[in-house]
Amino acid sequence: MESQTQSSSLPCSGRTVFITGGARRIGRLLSLAAAAAGADVIIHTNKSHALAVETQEEIQAMGHQAHILTADLSLQDQAVDLFSAANKFGPIDTLVNNAAIFEPVDVFSTTLEDWQRHMNINLTAPFLLSQAFARQLPVEAAGRIINILDWRALRPGRDHFPYTISKAGLAAMTEALAYKLAPRIQVNGLALGAILPPEGQKEEVDITRLVPAGRWALPAELQTVFTFLLTAPAYITGEIIHVDGGRHLA
Repeated sequence: MESQTQSSSLPCSGRTVFITGGARRIGRLLSLAAAAAGADVIIHTNKSHALAVETQEEIQAMGHQAHILTADLSLQDQAVDLFSAANKFGPIDTLVNNAAIFEPVDVFSTTLEDWQRHMNINLTAPFLLSQAFARQLPVEAAGRIINILDWRALRPGRDHFPYTISKAGLAAMTEALAYKLAPRIQVNGLALGAILPPEGQKEEVDITRLVPAGRWALPAELQTVFTFLLTAPAYITGEIIHVDGGRHLA
């Protein structure tokens, strides 16, 4: 009885959060943060099923439900079907568009295939999922969309060209959706910086030299800001919060 009381007193108790790419790296941190706040979590993955199961088990150990869905967001039909599949687990009140690819190609080395792959996963899938989320949300209900961005989205540089453009599009969509979907649905974004080192990519320089805070983020710092957006007053919408140690200022 005591554990049930503690669970029901958490800020996201009784809510269901759907997180794309929620099994690994940033997505895993977000999934665990949502569960720690009391939410049940739907974890989307593509190829990281074993990690999804590990994340699911951690959430279940907290006393919350966790479900796993698999889809390749580079394929539009799978992105369209994904939300319908997620909705079968019960009403979803929060959508987190986190899944993304981050490939180190510049404007000259970017192929049309590179370009389209980044757009499909990083921008088109969030659009399709956000559209489906807004359509299914009951008229009397309130919802939230949180888009995971990058500091590059608001201050483009020379590197990661298609990734940067796709995230800039997602930043614009964050504001457009916030305007269109108000007042029922809050739409906000997190623009991330040096949270986790890029997987499988060798850093030529110590990027913390470019970060005014002088270090990588602590996972708990990201989770704290994410939990804030999960629970923020309904009057906050259309905001993009930088969690980058000031990197966008340098």
